[in-house]
Amino acid sequence: MSDTPRLSRSLPNTPTAPPVRMVHLGIGNFHRAHQAWYTAHAPDAEQWGIAGFTGRRADMAEALTPQNGLYTLITRSIDGDAFELVGTVSAVHGAAEHDAYLDYLSRPEVAILTITVTEAGYLRAPNGGLDVNRDTVQRDLEALRADPREPVSSLPARLVAGLLARRASGATALTILSCDNLPENGAVTQEVVRDLAALVDGSLTDWIETNIDFATSMVDRITPATTDDDRNVVKEACGYVDASPVPTEPFNEWVISGEFPAGRPRWEESGATLVGDVGPFEQRKLWLLNGSHSLLAYAGSIRGYQTIDEAIADPRCRSWVETFWDEASRHLTLPAPDITAYRQALVTRFSNPRVRHQLAQIAPDGSTKLVVRTIPTIRAERAAGRIPTGCATTIAAWVLHLRGMGAPVRDPRAAEVQAVANGVDLAVAVPAVLNVLDPGLGDDQDLVNAVLEQAEAIQS
Repeated sequence: MSDTPRLSRSLPNTPTAPPVRMVHLGIGNFHRAHQAWYTAHAPDAEQWGIAGFTGRRADMAEALTPQNGLYTLITRSIDGDAFELVGTVSAVHGAAEHDAYLDYLSRPEVAILTITVTEAGYLRAPNGGLDVNRDTVQRDLEALRADPREPVSSLPARLVAGLLARRASGATALTILSCDNLPENGAVTQEVVRDLAALVDGSLTDWIETNIDFATSMVDRITPATTDDDRNVVKEACGYVDASPVPTEPFNEWVISGEFPAGRPRWEESGATLVGDVGPFEQRKLWLLNGSHSLLAYAGSIRGYQTIDEAIADPRCRSWVETFWDEASRHLTLPAPDITAYRQALVTRFSNPRVRHQLAQIAPDGSTKLVVRTIPTIRAERAAGRIPTGCATTIAAWVLHLRGMGAPVRDPRAAEVQAVANGVDLAVAVPAVLNVLDPGLGDDQDLVNAVLEQAEAIQS
């Protein structure tokens, strides 16, 4: 047995756990490299501990609970690794620990609830509101109507359950801050919560209007999954065993808009940007970074690559990305020099061979992601009378992905989209898949032809 100690707060020179004033849903590597890291660097970090809850799997809680929430951030630059012990996560719970979650939300000192559950977790209908016809939503609705403390599984229901518990306890002001890659993610969160609250208890919607602030944010930091190599590197460099270190890149950005009536950490002093309108920054990141990530995840994996740095090094993939960026950039509202600098930074970030961001990690949930990452540019370019070849490349690669090429398919609508993509000629599959993403788009024959041409180019 190794004599190397397990990371915990009992080791020398480790930070004390701050009192819990924030709750996070969906704790994983990104949250720990981003929001928890920004909080750790705020000058008042000792006042702002985080209680994190996992998604469906409890792996993160099982790894971090013996470490008292401590973990090592590995910042990977081309020149080498830097190690930082982050102590702002004071407690980690599995999603099934519903009573613990309700207890936190009942506390008046808890001021902020943050979220990273991916775009698919909001369970939106095509009109943008809550998809009340989903089985998960129906089960959660029935549970909350029967008993407001009954365990629920979907994000909207967990939020409504927490707000019911907060109201019942007499606690009031709270900010709910989405950190997912969705346009206007604060408004999205507000809409699905209000939709479900109205069905559970109509009086709750008025209480929400009075007490709850739905803040919006744009988040950016490439954060791969943890590997055994990461654990071994930490053991050798730091002298302790960390079951769940977090590898990440040097770049980080957080743009936030919200009122925060119950207070917040001084994030602006740790590098976050507080603005009245996140929209221009959000759009730049979603279209340029996330949009090209999706393109590379599908096209790059089809061409045999495993990671972003491998794919961007392929001249054809790089050319497709640059074409896509040209198309998207025409419709961004930030100053042109800012967009040029951001694109140049993305090439540097994507090319970092030490980050090793897996294409298979980026590929899931295309039916949700492409709607916000690619479809807006397609619509804008077609309205201007242009054929968006870069966007068509993303769509072509996704159709091929659905037909079994490249990274494995993991998508909440997998059965539906794979059914229309398979068993027919590609010329039939492409318009059908386009119509799944945006009804009526498959009727645009010029766009369909462009997608078919790019499908051939990807496979050649």
